[in-house]
Amino acid sequence: QQQQQQQQQQQTIMKILVPIKRVIDYAIKIRVDPTKGPHGVQTKNVKMSMNPFCEIAIEEAIRLKETLVKSTKKKDAAEVVAVSIG
Repeated sequence: QQQQQQQQQQQTIMKILVPIKRVIDYAIKIRVDPTKGPHGVQTKNVKMSMNPFCEIAIEEAIRLKETLVKSTKKKDAAEVVAVSIG
C-alpha cells in the first residue's frame, strides 16, 4: 500500500503537448522558386526559425506548468512536451 501511495505521489498530473512548426525567418526576404511554380518558395540556404506563435504557446505551457506546481506543491506535477514533425 505504501508503494501505491509513492507511485501516486510520483505520477505527473498533467502532460502539456505543444506542437512546434519551423518556418522561414521573418526577417528574411522570401524568394519564389521558378521550378516549383508560382506558389513555390525557395528554402535552400534560407535561415529557418520557430514560428513566433509556437514560441508564445511554449511560454504559456510553461506558465501553466508553474501554476500547477505552485498549487499542488509537487515539483513534477506537470510536464511540457514540445513536438515537431517533418
